[in-house]
Amino acid sequence: MTLFTTAYFPSISYMARFLKEDAPLIEVRETYRKQTYRNRCRVMTANGAENLTVPVVKVNGNHTMTKDILVSDHAPWQHIHSRCLESAYMAAPYFEHYYDYLKPIFEGHFERLIDLNDAALKAVLKMLKVNEEIVHTTDYVREAENDLREAFSPKKPFDASLFPAYYQVFGTKLPFSPDLSVLDLIFNEGPEAMGYLSSLRELCREDCIPA
Repeated sequence: MTLFTTAYFPSISYMARFLKEDAPLIEVRETYRKQTYRNRCRVMTANGAENLTVPVVKVNGNHTMTKDILVSDHAPWQHIHSRCLESAYMAAPYFEHYYDYLKPIFEGHFERLIDLNDAALKAVLKMLKVNEEIVHTTDYVREAENDLREAFSPKKPFDASLFPAYYQVFGTKLPFSPDLSVLDLIFNEGPEAMGYLSSLRELCREDCIPA
């Protein structure tokens, strides 16, 4: 068993490991933790890497389980996120080819965060042409053979040199930014994105993608 957290348009390292597993399992019975990739992703803009954050509501305060976290409708986050992606990646080689996969996410209604994240992950898998089932935990898992619930975090440092550079839209004026949302890789590399994810697992040490 390999255990992951839910994630909003997951990072490149998350997707590289997720795709390696035969039966990845997403933990939804944990106590929700804020300031993680559970409700945010990181993308490259003209001003550098920026977070896109989904506003959430913890219905049971700090004791709310991830499966019960609601998406707040008090802010136009879908409009903000779609406009940001359009501004950031309109000039990317494969943006127009793939962006239609994301429209249902920015035009639909999602009550729970895990439903939104599942839809985002399914869209990513379709773009990568991968047929992978998304499975949630039915009880809280205390121990797992491969526990990656703390492995992919915006607060966890990593060795940027372990991520091979690829084309990025603003690469002529900004340094390469590694391990962004997998959307950055897909919009810029298109069909080559899957090859990058496959090779990343072989190139990186455990501090890049946990073994």
